[in-house]
Amino acid sequence: MQLASSGGRRLRHAALVARELALEDGRTVARKELSAAARDAAKALELRNGPRSVLSELVACWGEQEWERLLVWPSNDYLVNRTGLSERGIRKAFRVLIDQQLIVPKESPNGKRYAVKDLAGEVVDAFGFDLTPVYARRGEWAERLIEQKQAREARKRTFDEITIARRAAQEALGSLSREYPDLDRSDLENRLQGLLARTPLRSTKVMPVDMLDEWKTLRSACEEAYYKAGYAGTQCRHTNNNNGSPSKPCNKSFPKKAEAVRSIEQTSEHLSPELILEACPTLSDYGQPVRDLADIVSAGRYLRASLGAHESAWAEAVEEVGPVRAAIAVIYVLQLYEDDAAKNGGESRIKNPGGYFRAMVRMVKAGKIDLAVELLAMRRRRMS
Repeated sequence: MQLASSGGRRLRHAALVARELALEDGRTVARKELSAAARDAAKALELRNGPRSVLSELVACWGEQEWERLLVWPSNDYLVNRTGLSERGIRKAFRVLIDQQLIVPKESPNGKRYAVKDLAGEVVDAFGFDLTPVYARRGEWAERLIEQKQAREARKRTFDEITIARRAAQEALGSLSREYPDLDRSDLENRLQGLLARTPLRSTKVMPVDMLDEWKTLRSACEEAYYKAGYAGTQCRHTNNNNGSPSKPCNKSFPKKAEAVRSIEQTSEHLSPELILEACPTLSDYGQPVRDLADIVSAGRYLRASLGAHESAWAEAVEEVGPVRAAIAVIYVLQLYEDDAAKNGGESRIKNPGGYFRAMVRMVKAGKIDLAVELLAMRRRRMS
């Protein structure tokens, strides 16, 4: 079988380079394998529609002969009918495919493309195009596709970071204009408009690395300007409103044990601090040790605000059911709210915990709810 030659076609260096590519010894290439290699080559080389269509039709003509070279010989008329291109477009596509070292022309003496048959009528050779480079370079196509994917991902990350920096800069300038309208920010706004005009669109193939650095610099400048406009937290004197004696301890974070525990509430073993701690782990948010019922009352007063309940709700509850049961009702409702939120993906069905607390107190007073029974049931559910 003859090697491909330039024949009457203008000699191209790419054709001579591609001619050196060969298949492995004894390798038989199926049309499906050749087609997959051609698709990868078209993607890796980013071929336009014309050359891509012509290459696809050339591959479809491969008859899977057991030859050393992958030769096909379709006529221009056949390719025109198959691709919808003009004959001039077909010739232009051939030049592109040859320059990309995808095909090698093998010209006949009369410039036609045809098969050479032996006396038995078997095709033993052909004049046309050699597709061996398409398949022989399949490893190169795979490497290029991986590199292109990595480049696309890196470009996407760069544009994402530009978007984040742009929004942060715009937000900082917006906050400056709202909170400090008299502050001169014209320089920052001019820089912002200039960057917006020079930043390429995502649809382009430019890698805007330098633009990312400029956006990060502008974001830092805008946020710094906003920070300094608020005196940076250090350039103004704090107003001292503490007129009390410096010897007095500062213990306003936790409530004092103002309400005395009634004697009738001391006797219930089912309302012990141990049971409440086991049933309602949210009591740990109190931040102080809970040793007796007096500590339970203090915790209830402190956690009342977590329910969004007004101080008057606490006062009414103490008046209606006593300080211990009022505190336990606070802790119980807060635990119900948190358990329901955890069960429903962060959104509790108790929309108004403060109102739920008031309703709980009324039912405790009416005897419709026994807090000791409810705590025991809650502990059993938690232990199971």
